[in-house]
Amino acid sequence: RTCDQLRCTACDFCVSLFNDYIWDQSCDYLFFRNNMPELSKLRAKMIKKKGARAYACQCSWRSIDELTDLQTDQQLRWVCGKH
Repeated sequence: RTCDQLRCTACDFCVSLFNDYIWDQSCDYLFFRNNMPELSKLRAKMIKKKGARAYACQCSWRSIDELTDLQTDQQLRWVCGKH
C-alpha cells in the first residue's frame, strides 16, 4: 500500500501516481517541470507496464515495478499530505 496524498516538500506539488505505467528513460527535470500535472502532456513519456506504477511531482519522478520502500530514497522529498 502507498499513500495517495503524497506531497513534495521541495517543489510543493502533489505527487501524481499512474498505475500500470513507468516513465521512459529519456524523462528529465525539464519535462516534468514544464508538463506537470497535465496528463495529456505526460503521456508522451509514459510506457504501459502491467503491475508497475509511475510517480512524479514537478522535480522528481520514479518508476516502481516491485515492492519498494520509498523512504529509503534520500533524494526524494515526498511526505504524506495527510488524510
